[in-house]
Amino acid sequence: MVIDFHTHTFPDKNAERSIAYLEHEGNIKAFCDAKRGTLVNNMLNWGVDFSVVLPVATVPKQEHTINALSAEISGRDNVYYFGAIHPDCEDVEGTLDYIKSIGLRGIKLHPDYQGVYFDDERYIRIIVEAAKRDLLIVTHAGVDVAFTDDVHCTPDMIVSVLDRLGELIDDKLVLAHMGSYGMPDEVLKKLCGRRVFMDTAAVLDMYPEKCAEIIKKHGADRILFATDSPWKSQKAYIDLLDSLEISSEDKEKIFYKNAEKLLFN
Repeated sequence: MVIDFHTHTFPDKNAERSIAYLEHEGNIKAFCDAKRGTLVNNMLNWGVDFSVVLPVATVPKQEHTINALSAEISGRDNVYYFGAIHPDCEDVEGTLDYIKSIGLRGIKLHPDYQGVYFDDERYIRIIVEAAKRDLLIVTHAGVDVAFTDDVHCTPDMIVSVLDRLGELIDDKLVLAHMGSYGMPDEVLKKLCGRRVFMDTAAVLDMYPEKCAEIIKKHGADRILFATDSPWKSQKAYIDLLDSLEISSEDKEKIFYKNAEKLLFN
C-alpha cells in the first residue's frame, strides 16, 4: 500500500491559472496540472492507494468555501482533504469546530503564503485549539521557493513552539519537507527525535542521502511518504523511497503504516 500524505489540487476552472502563477512566483515547473482528476489518474497508474490534499487559505474569507468543498468531496476516489484556516481567522474555535464536525482529519498551515511566522501568537492559538480537538496540524516548514529571502518557519521557530506547548501537541504536528525544506543539517541537529512527524514532500530528489540520514536519526515511525504533487511525480518518489538504504520494514511504515494510523484510527 502507498499513501501520499501531501498533495495539492485546485478546482478545474482555476487550476491552469493557479499553477501558472505559482510556477512564475517560485521559478519552478509543475510535473502535472493540479486538477483532481489528474491526481486520481496518477494514483491509479502508479499504485498510490490514498492521497491527502492540503488546501491553504491565503485570506480568511476563503476558509468556509474551501472547507465546505473539501468535506463534500473528501474520500471520493480515495482522496482525502484537510481543512484550511488562516491566522487572521475571526473565530478560531468555531472554524476548528466546523472542520472537526464535517469529518476533516486535520488542517494545513503555510506560514509563507499566509505571511505569518510559525511562532506567532496567532499560530500558537490555532495549534493549541486544533490539538485540543484531536486535529492534525500540517505546516510548511523551511524555505519556500517563492520566499527564499525570508523563511517563515525555521527549525528554531519549530523548537520554540514544541518547547512551549509540550505534550499537548505530541504526535499531532506534521512538518512538511522532511522537517524543513532546504535545511536538512538543521533538522538533523535540532528536530530529529522530537515527537513530530515529518513528510518527504519535494525533497527526496534534492538530497536523498540526507533524507535517509534523517529517517535513521528521527525514526521511521514518524516519517510519512509524500510528494507535493503536482510539483513532484508520485511514481518517481515511490522509486526514490524504494532506493534508499533503509530496511523494508521501515519503508512499509513510511509508505503507509504511519499514515494509516493517523488517518483511519
